[in-house]
Amino acid sequence: MPEITSFRTPATPMPSVWQVCHYSRYTFFDFNMKEGEIKDYHKQRNLLVGEDFIVSLLKGLEHEVGDSAGWLLYMIGQNWGKQDAIAFASWFKEYYNLTLATSNLAFAMETWWWPLTAQGWGTWSLDMSSLKEGFIFVDLFDSAVAKTLGQIGKPVCHLYAGLLAGFFSVIFEKDLSSTEVQCYSMGNDYCRFLVGSAKRIRAAEFWMSSGATVSEIEQRFSAEEIPLEVDLLVKA
Repeated sequence: MPEITSFRTPATPMPSVWQVCHYSRYTFFDFNMKEGEIKDYHKQRNLLVGEDFIVSLLKGLEHEVGDSAGWLLYMIGQNWGKQDAIAFASWFKEYYNLTLATSNLAFAMETWWWPLTAQGWGTWSLDMSSLKEGFIFVDLFDSAVAKTLGQIGKPVCHLYAGLLAGFFSVIFEKDLSSTEVQCYSMGNDYCRFLVGSAKRIRAAEFWMSSGATVSEIEQRFSAEEIPLEVDLLVKA
């Protein structure tokens, strides 16, 4: 019989997945009918809204600040993402006894996003193959904003772009930005976001305005036309 060797680093004890995975709305949401309040498993208040609310919100912002509405939504999303990253680190440690430095990063990211899916923000696909090159792509399916507005010929998911920029800035401890490089509202099948340094995001937006495709932008980054400023690796 071959000798059985033990791992030098003991496996991190984790609770049963049945205690931390809440895929049913009856276990993720707490509907307090008496108080007229809905809280999720993380004790955060939730509101049930329809498409009319989203349209009214966007139209209201455009009425108040004009062309700056997209920027304002981005800033709101960015602040939301930063606060959510802090909250996530806390409940990820509490529920799974893990940190970003001790867990599989892909598992951690999916764990962060699935409550957003449960709340109606859509599903995502995260491409982390270019972390060392300092950028990542996020594909978003069923954007609450884009699906509501329909195909209007321009990117509309500024809130999501800010959310991703804020969240990943905290996670990677870098000052990151994000931009939407394709959108359902532009006729694409799904929305796609690029996350990276502010300098690279500005370059990507300029290239897109000149007609560059997403694949061309990725190739230019890989060729370091814009020198690498930061890598996106989690600090131990």
